[in-house]
Amino acid sequence: MDLGHTDQDIPVKDETEREDIELELLLEGIHRLYGYDFRNYAIPSLRRRIWHFIRAESLSNISQLQEKVLHHRPVFERLVHNLSIPVTEMFRDPNLFLTFRKKIVPLLRTYPYIRIWHAGCSTGEEVYSMAILLHEEGLLDKARIYATDMNDRSLEQAKQGIFGIEKMKLYTKNYIEAGGTRSFSEYYTAKYNSVIFQPFLSKNMIFAEHNLATDRSFNEFNVIFCRNVMIYFNDTLRDHVHGLFYESLSRFGILVLGAKESIQFTEYSDSYEPLDRVEKIYRKIN
Repeated sequence: MDLGHTDQDIPVKDETEREDIELELLLEGIHRLYGYDFRNYAIPSLRRRIWHFIRAESLSNISQLQEKVLHHRPVFERLVHNLSIPVTEMFRDPNLFLTFRKKIVPLLRTYPYIRIWHAGCSTGEEVYSMAILLHEEGLLDKARIYATDMNDRSLEQAKQGIFGIEKMKLYTKNYIEAGGTRSFSEYYTAKYNSVIFQPFLSKNMIFAEHNLATDRSFNEFNVIFCRNVMIYFNDTLRDHVHGLFYESLSRFGILVLGAKESIQFTEYSDSYEPLDRVEKIYRKIN
């Protein structure tokens, strides 16, 4: 039936609005088909990473990406890997680890057993940093370190404990500034262009997939590290994750956040006291 309209009569959406719709449909499709929820990630950062992936895949727009992602799981897996690559290094922000050694380790010594959760552990650099610190403080044998991430490829690398040899100069510098008490090279063996860390460091580590947006608490922890992860979340998801951490921390448990993150302006701000405001270390008090 002729409705009396031509293509020219139908208003064309602004390109930005069109792209917003495409992005919303892509994220909704990923959530419904694969169970990964990126819908409450900060849009500007998410948009940049998606367009970087589109160009890498030689596609033209988000709708083309949606078709590939929904019909070809390998494309979806590559996209997830692209969306969840944080910047990380061993003993990153050395003063944080030095402060943790001085202020938090004495508290941990009073516990018969220590459970630490590194949420969003990426390729494991922070996890091995913690294992080294606990070893030097005589606490590794009574500690269990849970390392989780939604990216299974990153987790697999973390399990192996293999890192590029070109990074060791920086990591050694960080280790020294973080209060390291031994020679950093004692902890790894060099082979070709990589190093592998000593097996005793990972004997009490548990690696598992966990999505902060969709998965629930799975244990009670004395310490939770989640650094430079929530900066990619919007307020709704950030509040959800803070609720997850509150539920997962034991009484007087320690929460460690990234330099650009804070417990302030969340509904849990009164549930913690700052142990170090600069390094974003908080203790649960109720």
